[in-house]
Amino acid sequence: MKVESVLSKHIPMTLEANLNWRANVLERAMDDSGFMSAMREACRNDPLFFLSGFGWTYNPKEFSAHPKRPFMLHGFQDDATLDLIRAIGEHDLLIEKSRTMGASWMCISAPAWCWLFHPGQSFLFSSRVEDYVDKPGNPKALFWKLDYLLRNLPKWLLPDGFSFGLHRSRMHIENPENGSVIDGESTTPNLARGDRRSAILLDEFGVVECGKEVLKSTRDATKCRIFNSTASGVTTAFYSMRQTAIKKLRLHWSSHPTYRAGLYTTDENGDLKIIEPTGYPDGYLSILDGKIRSPWYDNECARAASAQEIAQELDIDYGGTGYRYFTAPLIEEAIRKYARPPMLIGELEYDDTTGDPIRFVENEKGHLRLWCLLDGSGKPTIEHKTSMGVDVSAGTGASNSCLQGYDSHLNSKVFEYVNPYMRPEQLAKQAFAIATWFGKSYMIWESGGPGRQFGSRLIELGYGNIYLRKNDESLSGKISDVPGFATTPATKSLLLGEYRAAVEKGDCINRSREALDETLEYIFAPDGSIEHSRASNKDDPSGAKSNHGDRVMADALAWKLCKERPTSTVISSPSVPVGCLRWRQIEKERTLQLAGRDGW
Repeated sequence: MKVESVLSKHIPMTLEANLNWRANVLERAMDDSGFMSAMREACRNDPLFFLSGFGWTYNPKEFSAHPKRPFMLHGFQDDATLDLIRAIGEHDLLIEKSRTMGASWMCISAPAWCWLFHPGQSFLFSSRVEDYVDKPGNPKALFWKLDYLLRNLPKWLLPDGFSFGLHRSRMHIENPENGSVIDGESTTPNLARGDRRSAILLDEFGVVECGKEVLKSTRDATKCRIFNSTASGVTTAFYSMRQTAIKKLRLHWSSHPTYRAGLYTTDENGDLKIIEPTGYPDGYLSILDGKIRSPWYDNECARAASAQEIAQELDIDYGGTGYRYFTAPLIEEAIRKYARPPMLIGELEYDDTTGDPIRFVENEKGHLRLWCLLDGSGKPTIEHKTSMGVDVSAGTGASNSCLQGYDSHLNSKVFEYVNPYMRPEQLAKQAFAIATWFGKSYMIWESGGPGRQFGSRLIELGYGNIYLRKNDESLSGKISDVPGFATTPATKSLLLGEYRAAVEKGDCINRSREALDETLEYIFAPDGSIEHSRASNKDDPSGAKSNHGDRVMADALAWKLCKERPTSTVISSPSVPVGCLRWRQIEKERTLQLAGRDGW
């Protein structure tokens, strides 16, 4: 729905001035029908003018003596409300929020404005139980908020002929003037199945147990599903939707002018950095832990029962709501220090029969990302051997297949290939091409599941610089003639533990922000094992379970090779100008020599 706000700037946004403005407008409207019509038309054209000038909310927590408050929108709420209305009838929208940000009131008021002023609208409000959708006397209920907003409007803003007794029933309200309706349902597996709606509000979707089924049942019912929730862990359908390309609204407590007063953090030297001097008390005892904080936030943390509660209710920290395997602050520090946009993005073309690399073609939507440049002949400008870790998926789109490459001397990522739609056999050719292009990378992959087909095809292509299985748990560490890494709960724990320590200490330099972000999706399972969050998620739409291919396993495998293998220089600095005929001859000879090597 197309909507802008040009009139709301005329409404004062301090409490006393706003109340005076309202009183003057209502008094004049009673005496001047033309003015009344003009105000109604202004409300029809500008939702922010309507809410800030005539809307009311209820907040006994902050204002116990006078809980009825003018709905004066803060700046971040202006943008969020307009985004909500623009999404209606157009696209899905996900709202991730801290508590007490007014999100539920905005989610109610946007459809209410459409219901009042736009004909033929049909909305569905949903929450996990019926009492949270519509229960008289329960301010938590969605329809209670809707009733409160409508009952406190001037009568001339309500629809002609509207009566609460005639047009408001349980789980339903209709507009007799324009035919718009709002209905309610509890969130069940068959929510809205066979229905057609302008928008569906799915409130607190992060705690809905049947989230996977709801995603299916609501998809065809509307173009606009509004997912509203605090963070509730990484195993929910809400989190799965967040990982898609859905448009998102993030309502963090630090955006609220009241809560951000005295906002502070820690600078790069670990000292106090005051971001918002207004509201920072003299001599205040700050908590210098690297997080964004404020006196209000510090007080809320002191009242919280656990770190998980703070993560869920305040920080919008999905991994912090459970028991992460990787340490979030240290991963965030690694992102800050080492993550960089790739220098090149594209595809490496190769011979489909032999797997031999042909040329790199730049493409901003390509699957291969490089943290190195290319020389005059189009080859990577690397000076050391590279190690490649491979995590293989079935190639059906349910999860990614990943190739991660590191400079084995600098322990720094130089390439990343991610593709969810490449079958294991074809992935073997792609891996062959990239490994060859990088001077015959030393390669390791998980040998179970789809890794069997990958390994068989790679060996058929004649690639020999591969990891041969050994017993990492024995003192001898005897090497076998079996290729690939065998994953068991014990070997996986050891593998991920060593990678975690390397990343968090800064020994392993991972340039990929996406790969570092993915580490925070690993959790401790109830049995003490380590798994990707979606492996235990019954609402995971992919159904991949333990076969999730991801960047983290490929990174961990590559790191295993980096720390176990000796390194040596494979490319010398050219003694002749790059790109000249003699330089190209030298490069060709070097490439032929590399192609003839087997091993390090």
